[in-house]
Amino acid sequence: MGKAKAPRRLADNEARAVLRTIRVSPQKLNLVAALIRGKKVGTALADLEFSRKRIAGTVKKTLESAIANAENNHDLDVDALVVAEAHVGKSIVMKRFHARGRGRASRIEKPFSHLTIVVREVEEKVEAA
Repeated sequence: MGKAKAPRRLADNEARAVLRTIRVSPQKLNLVAALIRGKKVGTALADLEFSRKRIAGTVKKTLESAIANAENNHDLDVDALVVAEAHVGKSIVMKRFHARGRGRASRIEKPFSHLTIVVREVEEKVEAA
C-alpha cells in the first residue's frame, strides 16, 4: 500500500534533464544557457560543440541527456525537438580565505550552480504551395 503516483509536472510533449552542483558561477553558466534557448536541438548541440567556454561541454552532456530522456522515456521524435527552457539556479557557495598583506585576509567565494534543460517536441509547419 504505497502512496499514489505523483502526476507528471511537464506536458506530454516535453522531457527534461537536471544537473546539480556544477562548479561554475550561475552568471557564467547562464551565458552558455542563453546560447541554446529556443533553438532546435541539432543547432544547439553544434553551438555547444564549438563554443570556447569551459562549461559548454558539461551543458552539452546535459542537453544530450534531455534528448535521450525524450527519446527513451517519453517516445518523442528527436528530429522535432526544440530547447524550450534552459534555466540556471544558484547552489552552495564555498567560502575560502586568501592571505593579504599586513596580516589581513580577504574572502574568496567559489559559487556552484544548477542547470535544468527542458526539450519540447514541436510539429513541423507545412507551407502551402
